[in-house]
Amino acid sequence: MSETSTHTSSTLPRRQLGRYLRDWRTRAGLTIAEAAKLMEWGATTLQRLEKGQADRIRTIDIEALCRIYGIPDDIAEGLKGLAQQTAVKSWWHAYGDLIPEDFDVFVGLEASARRLTAYQCELVPGLVQTVDYARALNTLGYPANSAAELERRVQLRLQRQVLITRRHQPANLEVVLCESVLRRVVGSAKVMAAQLRHLADLSTLDNVELRVLPFSSGVPLGLSSGPYILLEFGADAKGQPVEPPVVYVEGFTGDLYLERETDVRRYRQAHEQLLRSALDISASRHLLRQVAKEFMV
Repeated sequence: MSETSTHTSSTLPRRQLGRYLRDWRTRAGLTIAEAAKLMEWGATTLQRLEKGQADRIRTIDIEALCRIYGIPDDIAEGLKGLAQQTAVKSWWHAYGDLIPEDFDVFVGLEASARRLTAYQCELVPGLVQTVDYARALNTLGYPANSAAELERRVQLRLQRQVLITRRHQPANLEVVLCESVLRRVVGSAKVMAAQLRHLADLSTLDNVELRVLPFSSGVPLGLSSGPYILLEFGADAKGQPVEPPVVYVEGFTGDLYLERETDVRRYRQAHEQLLRSALDISASRHLLRQVAKEFMV
């Protein structure tokens, strides 16, 4: 099937909108049939909206659903912003543009992933951060926040980690970390030592593969790809992807979501090259524990 004919009506913003609406409908204790009746719709109409397959989405309808489900105003604003996004394969989400800055689009996407493939050259990824590492980053990143708000941010980040640590069907995580991530001090030497030991311990899990790209490997790609996360969402009974894979590229003023097959393929190829240049899992674990000891000297 050609790239242009696949998932043409199922863009990422609309899928995220549908995912949030489905979750809030469930919280409200309503079936699709009951909610659709309140909207004076057929059940199929609401079902298509929840699957991100609605051809036409009206803001007034999203507002009505938000009222029915009891969705808080701040989240409702984010959902209305998602509803207004253009149907595109590559989506640049600028912070505060239509969608409020505090509305986290990525978290809902991440929670639905079955496999995450990541590369980081600056920071430890959020899914594998310790509480002290996360707190140190948030303190620097949100200096105007109160202590209570900072703690809320930290706890939200920790809650996301259940995705890979839960007993039932944990997501698979494959990460390549530049050696610079291990040696860049966040918080303090004590915080870094604990963080690196945590990474080493996590790498013993069956669903976690963590490799370090050492300084000695140079620049395997010949250019900088920047950090990225490739998210995949599993397959249905017929072996077809439940949703198309997405490459997430985090930016300072906004985030980029790439769905085009050519873009996803290029990131896959880049990751394969990074894996070939990285240490194997055992050697990476050894280096993590070695650098952790160095921080405590």
